[in-house]
Amino acid sequence: MHGLTSSRTLLCALLYFALILQTYHYVSGISFYGEYLHWTGEQSVRLLIVAIIITPLRLLFPRADWVRWLLKHRRDIGIATFFYAAAHTIAYLLNQENIDNIVSSASTPEMLAGWLAFIVMLALAVTSNDLSVQVLGKRWKLLHRTVFFCAALTFLHWVLTAFDPISAYLHLIVVIVLLAWRVSAQFISRRS
Repeated sequence: MHGLTSSRTLLCALLYFALILQTYHYVSGISFYGEYLHWTGEQSVRLLIVAIIITPLRLLFPRADWVRWLLKHRRDIGIATFFYAAAHTIAYLLNQENIDNIVSSASTPEMLAGWLAFIVMLALAVTSNDLSVQVLGKRWKLLHRTVFFCAALTFLHWVLTAFDPISAYLHLIVVIVLLAWRVSAQFISRRS
């Protein structure tokens, strides 16, 4: 894939244009708090899913250029995941009347899952650079495997806060199937 489709600039424009547009709509009053909160949360989850399923897709389609392209840009997708989650979190915080509301709701299972997922995403975003890979060495890979823990917390947060969790369950099924494929393919290759 050459030209525009391999451009990191184009990818970033695609990843962030929608967030900028939706944030503008929210700030200008075109969309409401609930719409923005739901949209940013759902887009963050979808990007997280893309980042997580790249390896299973590589196992399913080992020669596909588009999968190699996704693999090459996984860090950018992961960082965008964080920015969508950050927008989601900032909107939530700004909507709260006072710090007491934030603190008291943080101990509920649905919000605790969300906060923990956000903290993990923050750690992953901050260390998604070449310097961190170099400084952390083998620990970098171990840290970035916490993305699966983050995904579990994110899905828990989504299921527990959704008015209708069907969409969350459908997204979760896709992830489980692809990750099961990954685990089984790795198990089979190790036995061979």
